[in-house]
Amino acid sequence: MKMIPLGRTGLDISQIGLGTWAIGGGPAWNGDLDLQVCIDTIIEANRCGINLIDTAPGYNFGNSETIVGKALGYLKRDQVIVETKCGIVWEREGSLFNKVGDRQLYKNLSPESIREEIEASLRRLNIEAVDIYMTHWQSVPPYFTPIAETMDALNALKKEGKIKAIGAANVDASHIESYLKYGDLDIVQAKYSLLDRAVEQDLLPLCRHHGIVLQVYSPLEQGLLTGTIARDYVPTGARANKLWFQPGNMTRVIAMLEQWQPLCQKYQCSVPTLALAWILAQSNLISILSGATSPQQVRENVEAANIHLEEGDVALMREMAEALDKSH
Repeated sequence: MKMIPLGRTGLDISQIGLGTWAIGGGPAWNGDLDLQVCIDTIIEANRCGINLIDTAPGYNFGNSETIVGKALGYLKRDQVIVETKCGIVWEREGSLFNKVGDRQLYKNLSPESIREEIEASLRRLNIEAVDIYMTHWQSVPPYFTPIAETMDALNALKKEGKIKAIGAANVDASHIESYLKYGDLDIVQAKYSLLDRAVEQDLLPLCRHHGIVLQVYSPLEQGLLTGTIARDYVPTGARANKLWFQPGNMTRVIAMLEQWQPLCQKYQCSVPTLALAWILAQSNLISILSGATSPQQVRENVEAANIHLEEGDVALMREMAEALDKSH
């Protein structure tokens, strides 16, 4: 597994990381998964060379962190980069965010809230320090906190040894410039898939310029780019309102994936592996979060790191996706 330098921290992260939103289960994923399978998935990721595990308190109200904490008991702590987040809360006030089931989530990046969050995360994860601490969503009114104040809190946690690196998720270019005024920003997390290439406009070039790792989530568009979804599938939960899961769009995507078969044969890989390999071909500073929920999915996804797509094939896949853009 190829490793990527994490800014100026001296840490290296695997080109593919394990995302644990789905492992957290809950209403967003139509219920909890089998605990032992979740733990086995995390262990298998480590065995396959994945050293980065991404989680967050907002993934089923701390359940994802708790599961990761249990899995860490089977692994060597110095061989795992643990990434969790702050800024999404449910037990204190904040700006309205999503409602999951019957519980409301809020955005809050105040120094006081961050202090409470890190302590709760460390308890759930059962570790003494978080390797990467990331702001999950950016602060908005009416509970707005300037990035300068948020960074003061994060820099303090860094000095205290409770976190080692600072990241930011769901940011725009102006957010990144603001973070960099007040300290190091080593990693940025953003949605990026062959079907959603918005980060290519500003975010990816800016990260390249500053040597910031772009960590990609939803690279398989919540499972749509796995090739396993049938034309008559009816999306529920977190997929229900997504653009590409709408009936007409979904069937066009499935038709595109069927046209990938010659490429899959050429590279001797599966549809999702090809989709991940396309992302990795876009930059040397990209790390993909693979949301696997079984050891088998982990083994399949890590194959993407071993595939080097020819430039013509990268361009062909982009052309197919651009054709879909014009039709939805």
